[in-house]
Amino acid sequence: MNNSAPRTVLRGQVLSFTDDPFIVDNSKAYQHFSEGIVILRDGLIEAVGSAADLSKQITDADQVHDHGDNLIMAGFVDTHVHYPQIGIIGSYGTQLIEWLNTYTFPEEGRFDDAEYAREAANTFVDQCLINGISTASVFCTVHEQSVDALFEATDNIGMRMLAGKVLMDRNAPDFLTDTPQTAYDQSKALIERWHEHNRCLYAITPRFAPTSTHEQLEIVTTLMREHPTAWMQTHTSENKGEIAWVAELFPDCPDYIGVYEKYDMLGSRSVLGHAIHLSEREWAVLSESNTAVSHCPTSNLFIGSGFFDFTRPQRMETPVRFGLGTDVGGGSSFSMFQTMKTAYEVAQVHGNNLDAFQAFYMATLGGARSLGLDGQIGNLKAGLEADLVVIDLQSTPLIRHRMQRVETLQEVLFAQMTLADDRAIAATYINGVCHKR
Repeated sequence: MNNSAPRTVLRGQVLSFTDDPFIVDNSKAYQHFSEGIVILRDGLIEAVGSAADLSKQITDADQVHDHGDNLIMAGFVDTHVHYPQIGIIGSYGTQLIEWLNTYTFPEEGRFDDAEYAREAANTFVDQCLINGISTASVFCTVHEQSVDALFEATDNIGMRMLAGKVLMDRNAPDFLTDTPQTAYDQSKALIERWHEHNRCLYAITPRFAPTSTHEQLEIVTTLMREHPTAWMQTHTSENKGEIAWVAELFPDCPDYIGVYEKYDMLGSRSVLGHAIHLSEREWAVLSESNTAVSHCPTSNLFIGSGFFDFTRPQRMETPVRFGLGTDVGGGSSFSMFQTMKTAYEVAQVHGNNLDAFQAFYMATLGGARSLGLDGQIGNLKAGLEADLVVIDLQSTPLIRHRMQRVETLQEVLFAQMTLADDRAIAATYINGVCHKR
C-alpha cells in the first residue's frame, strides 16, 4: 500500500464476515457497525471499524463519501457466467442440449466479429457494475478475440476478473470448433498476454466433457501443468441427458467427474458449474481433490435442469467449497439478490433453510473462497482489495414499507435478498474507485 496515496473514506452501515455462517453460529460469523467507516487507499482496504473509533483518523485531505444508512459490504462474486450469452438472456423454452443448439451456439458464432465481442463485453461489465458484481468467473467463446475484448473492458477499470477461451473440438457447429493444437496455441498465447496482468486472471475453459475429444482434454492437462497458477473452469452434471451422453462418450470412466479425474483437471483452482446430479463417489472425489463447485439456481430452474442441494457439499468430511453463479444467459438475471432468493427457494424444496447471512456469505466471501481468492477479495478487511457495494436498504416503496417492521439485521438482509433488484445498488467500488448509479 502506498502510504502517500490519497485516501477515500466511506461512511454508512458496514457488514463484514468473520467466519463461515454454514459452520458457526450466525452471531459469531459477522461484524456489523450501524455507524461504520471503511478507509480505502491505493486500491486496498486500509481500515474497517466503527465511526466512533475511526472518525479521529479522518483528515481534511481525505475524500469522504457519506452513504448515510445504506449498507456497505464486499462486492458480489459471480462464480459462473457466460458473457457472450448476454444477447440471448430470457430466451424461451428448451432444456440444456436444445438450449445450446438453438440459442447459445448461434449467438456465440457472432463473436467471430471483434467489434461485436467488444460491444457485448462492455455491456456485460456495465451489467456487473449495475448489479454490484465486482468479480466474476467468465466463459468467453472459442474465439481468441472474445477473451481480449472482455479483459480489455475489465482492465480498463481495474476489475478483478477470471476468464478464458472456450475449448470445443467436437459436438458443436463447425464455426465454433477448434482443434487440440489451436486450443493449445491460442490458450497459451492468451495466458501469456493476460494472466496476472494487473487484476486479470486466466481460466483454462473446456466447455464440458461432451464437446472435447480425448486429445483436447489431454491439452487441458498440459496447459494446467504448464501454468499451475491459472484456473480451470467447466461444467458438470447439469442435466440427466447430458450425464447419459457423457457415459456413452467416455465408457472407460466411472462417471462424469471421473472424466475430469482421468485428465487430472481437478484441484484447488478448478471450479465446476452446476454439479446437480452427483453420486456419492463423485462428491468424495471433489472433496479429496479440493475442487469447488458453482451453484447456479436461476439457470437450473430456467432450463429445467434440477435442484442443487446446498447441504450436500457440507456433509463431506472435508466440505466442498461452493459459491453462487448467475450463469447468464441460461440464468435469467444478473441480480445477486434474485440469485440468492432462488437459492433460498430451491433449499425450501429440499426442506432446508438458507438464512440471509448464509446467502450473503455465498454471494461474497463464500464465492471468493470457492475461487481461491479470499485472500484478495470477498470481504471488508484491512489489506484486501477495495471492491465494495453500497446497498440502498430503502430502494423501492415496498421495501421501505417492509423495513418499517424489521427488528434484526437478519430480517433486513432477508428483505433485501427477496425483494430487492438492481435499484438497490447505490454504488459499486472497483479497486477503490466509485462507479455510482
